[in-house]
Amino acid sequence: MTVLVPTAERMRDLAATLAAACRGGDLIVLIGDLGAGKTTFVQGLGRGLGVSEAVTSPTFVISRVHEAAGGIGLVHVDAYRLGSAVDLDDLDLDVTLADCVTVVEWGEGKAEHLSPNRLDVRIDRSDDADDEVRLVTITGHGERWPADAVAALESRC
Repeated sequence: MTVLVPTAERMRDLAATLAAACRGGDLIVLIGDLGAGKTTFVQGLGRGLGVSEAVTSPTFVISRVHEAAGGIGLVHVDAYRLGSAVDLDDLDLDVTLADCVTVVEWGEGKAEHLSPNRLDVRIDRSDDADDEVRLVTITGHGERWPADAVAALESRC
């Protein structure tokens, strides 16, 4: 699934729509360069899950857990400063993984082992520095996210 996203608010809307399809145990790996919109995406996901507190980048604290009104918590991880999957394992994400939606920014090559069922969300910026448009590509893995499930997401977006 590939979607052109013209603004930051539209990025939040896209993620909030995705949140409606999420359930406890879902893993989302966010891939994109610095400033691509990964945290903006998580803000929308949090909104869609019913998180009332501000969702900010966990760059310096590595991981934040957000309670949500809908009962499914949101675990937001920034793996940028982590060297490997072993460092990610030290966060004990397996404790919350089954009950929460876990989102790992900078997780490519580090978080895939956490679950065979995950969504990879790649956010690419335009080559034009003045252009806010992002290309968001969502790829499903495992029994939870077969191609038809991802296609169903596209019809909602």
